[in-house]
Amino acid sequence: MKKTLQISRRGFIKVSAIAAGYALLGLNLAGKAAAEALGFIGLRQKGAYDADANAYKLRKSQDNPMVRKIYDKKIGFIHDGPCGEKSHHLLHTSYKDRSQTIKALKGAGIKLKV
Repeated sequence: MKKTLQISRRGFIKVSAIAAGYALLGLNLAGKAAAEALGFIGLRQKGAYDADANAYKLRKSQDNPMVRKIYDKKIGFIHDGPCGEKSHHLLHTSYKDRSQTIKALKGAGIKLKV
């Protein structure tokens, strides 16, 4: 015959309370650890921003005098602005599918670091 475990109502409530207590304690500790990690990340970000602010006079590209000269309406060679035809031609790249060439090179026994 198979024996089944009999537990009283009082025993069930006791076990449930202990399990709930450990679960809440674990969640509390995990929450504190996450808060400390986020606080540390915030301190690192603040330190990086403060270091940049002290190290660099110009932190934005639009404040750079050379960039202003490039886009100047009178003397700049990209005088139609950052979204103009010439800047699009000079600053944007195009995609060329090279997967067949890579397959051919690998088929020939050439090892590539891609």
